[in-house]
This record gives sequence, structure tokens and C-alpha cells, in this order.
Amino acid sequence: MFITFEGGEGTGKSTQALILADILKKNDVDVVLTREPGGSPGAEIIRNLLVTGSVDRWSNMSEVLLMYAARADHWQNTIKPALDNGSWVLCDRFADSTVAYQGYGRGVNREFLQLLYNYVVGDIEPDITFVFDLDVYEGIKRATTRMEGNVVVEGRFEAMDMEFHKRIRAGFLEIAKDNPSRCVVMQADSHPKVIHRQIIDILQERKGLSWKNLPA
Repeated sequence: MFITFEGGEGTGKSTQALILADILKKNDVDVVLTREPGGSPGAEIIRNLLVTGSVDRWSNMSEVLLMYAARADHWQNTIKPALDNGSWVLCDRFADSTVAYQGYGRGVNREFLQLLYNYVVGDIEPDITFVFDLDVYEGIKRATTRMEGNVVVEGRFEAMDMEFHKRIRAGFLEIAKDNPSRCVVMQADSHPKVIHRQIIDILQERKGLSWKNLPA
């Protein structure tokens, strides 16, 4: 099972991925929790290049190619081996983020992004994608609070202007609309426990999954 968690900044998707991974482990499911950009030694090096520094550190095309260099390493060294081994993979961001951020947000040709995906990943898609939707001003506020006190501030994308983040949000919603069999939009302004329960219910309904050891 390949599950991805997508959305703009501060939507709480990382928290939900962590909660689901913990539940799966308590139910004796072999699970790999990973993230993008990053998720493998080589990809983590590239992540640092992408999420730190000034907003204009990279051109649009350089940014896309760095994203896919990281994804190629992540796919070959983490995701694909785990899926081949029968493990569940929970990924905090995947290719939809590239379409939303670099496609809708930066204006990179989306057909080109699909071509890169085909070469790097092939015809495999996530089994289900949870798209976390939140007002962009609230999301940036949450993300900024989260970064306070961090020695290494991964705030390059958070620092981009609000119009960029509005385009990202619209992009994610468009992706979800175009892929209804794969994507489920989650209202990220709900309480984390409510969102978590919804995720469990959706997995049970859509994938016929059920677990015994669930939190109250």
C-alpha cells in the first residue's frame, strides 16, 4: 500500500502521516514512513539545497530538476524496495507537490512534469492520496510558528509570497478534482483527532481495511 500526504504549508499532513504510521505498527503492519524532498541519504542532501536559502536561490527549471534528482534517489533506494518487499509506504509529499508547487505555483509546464514522472517512477501511482486543504494565511502562520527556534530553518518555500501559496492551494484542489479515485480532500482546520478518525474511516471504506488497536 502506497499512501501519500499532500498539501500546502502548515496543513498538518506530517502529523497525520506520523499518527497513521504509529497505528499501523501497533497492528503489526510493516510500514515505512518517509518524506519528500528527502527520504534517502542522497535525497536528503538535495533537500537541504531546496528548502533553505533565499527564495530566488534557484530558477524554476533548476528547482524542478533538483526535485526530480531527489525523487529518483528516493524512489530507487527507499520507496520501490519497500513496496517490492510488501511494506506499506507512507510518504509526506510526493509528485503531486511538484505539480502544485513547480507547476501551478511556478508555472513549469505540467506535461513536462508528467514526462519526468514517467521516466523516474513509471506507471505506479499512490493507492490513495490525502490532500490537506487550509486557508493559506493560517497555514503560513502555523508553519512560521513551527520553525521558531530551529537552528536550520527550512523556510525557503514558506517565505514565498502569498499569491504563490494561493496558486499552490488551487493546484492541489485541481489535482484532487482530476483524480477522484485516488485523492481525498481533508479539511485541515479540523482537530487532529477528528482528521485522524476520518483517515481511518476512509481507508476502511475505500480499501476495505480494518484494525483492532485504534486510539479512542
